[in-house]
Amino acid sequence: MDSEIAIAPHDPLPLSHELDENGFPIGSSSTDDDDDGDYEGYGDGDGEGRDVEDAAIADESSDAVSTFAADFYGSGTDWSSLVAAEEEGRKEKKGGLVQRSLLQMWGIKKPKEYEEGSGGMARNLGRKRRRSAMGGEEHVDRVDRRKGQEMKLDRPRVCPFYKKIPGTPFTVDAFRYGQIEGCLGYFLSHFHHDHYGGLSKRWSHGPIYCSSLTARLLKMCLSVNSLYICPLELDTEYDIEGVKVTMLDANHCPGAAVIHFRLSDGRTYLHTGDFRACKLMHSHPLLLNHRINVLYLDTTYLNPKYRFPPKEDVVDFVVKKTHNCLKKQPRTLVVVGAYSIGKENVYLAISQSLEVPIYANASRRRILQSFGWPELSGRLCSSGQSSPLHVLPLSFLRHENLKEYLKTLNKRFTAILAFRPTGWTFSESTGNQLDLIKPSTKGNVTIYGVPYSEHSSFTELRDFVKFLRPEKIIPTVNIGNAASRDKMQAYIREWLKV
Repeated sequence: MDSEIAIAPHDPLPLSHELDENGFPIGSSSTDDDDDGDYEGYGDGDGEGRDVEDAAIADESSDAVSTFAADFYGSGTDWSSLVAAEEEGRKEKKGGLVQRSLLQMWGIKKPKEYEEGSGGMARNLGRKRRRSAMGGEEHVDRVDRRKGQEMKLDRPRVCPFYKKIPGTPFTVDAFRYGQIEGCLGYFLSHFHHDHYGGLSKRWSHGPIYCSSLTARLLKMCLSVNSLYICPLELDTEYDIEGVKVTMLDANHCPGAAVIHFRLSDGRTYLHTGDFRACKLMHSHPLLLNHRINVLYLDTTYLNPKYRFPPKEDVVDFVVKKTHNCLKKQPRTLVVVGAYSIGKENVYLAISQSLEVPIYANASRRRILQSFGWPELSGRLCSSGQSSPLHVLPLSFLRHENLKEYLKTLNKRFTAILAFRPTGWTFSESTGNQLDLIKPSTKGNVTIYGVPYSEHSSFTELRDFVKFLRPEKIIPTVNIGNAASRDKMQAYIREWLKV
């Protein structure tokens, strides 16, 4: 089914041919030394993606016209300019929520050391963020306290090349860069902050294309002007600015989409956003019958040590542990950590198995009810006392926090069994033998870290790439330094061998 959105003359975003077979500039020797260690993505978004490179800011002295690859290196080498993003990462590791923009919705107050004028880290660093009044372009003001002089560096962030779709006037998940020259369509893969960051009710730079569910969340949670939101149904082909666009289910979080672009000259690009590859994708007609020229790949776990088990196996393990615990201690409260969206299948499975409702606060219930998912919304309840199954923010799952939470329930429960479902909890020593996972117990609070991920494992990425066999692959995560890029290139080259 074709649906025409708009067709208009345009100048395509620039494309450089100075790239190797995997989307990296030829002959580059980056000296970036950012940390690509195993940590949860710095407080933004779903907590599993590590888009450190998205914080890039253009080099101050560069006046040259941007090219497809130069945008990446021009915006990724001046690490001294990343103070704003780093500062936010520190804040949220100290106790903020993964979904930064939803702190107020969850009713959790920021730690005092980060409140304005408190004399905490934010003030001591002598840095602040500000936005231009008209459009949301971010700038950084820096204060050199040693010299007692203020240096204002008014430098708008430059959109990296890997967020642009060459030969089209489109970008993907590039909202934090404000208005992008030549961009007539801003695509959003899903509603996690590390992808929608930069969107607000002030957005006025151009149309936002996303799935219908994501469109509802943009209006409900961020108050984005409906005039700029263009919802697209999954598995429906649209003609947008002369490009055939189809959104596919990303198997990530509700509303997440893999975006398929087919240009008028026949070139085809696939942007995965965040996704978990599965065998079902191998049978999709668009992927089965059409060669992909360029694949923009979610490489969050492109590391052979991340070979975590299927989601279904992890869910079965969680349900089994829950039943075993409740047999021994019937007055146990079961807690599942989750982001604002994502991980729903974990607590839904517990609810169905125990035949109990799911307690979530009003803000989370409002979001979950917007999904149009009757099996889930029909199980939600508004009283924490009436259900032994509670959903709390993932970053809240600390022993001390849960002990305090237990006290608020008026002795209705005597212990807590909590699950932290994220791929970063995967251990090579455990592998797929989930029964070897050992919980962390302090007093009457037990926490299991379980490798339930909504991103592709290393083996799933390998199988997906071997199935698609694209001409070129551009990684979108963990590309902040040369060593990381080289490792990924080596794996990708091996996968693409005939």
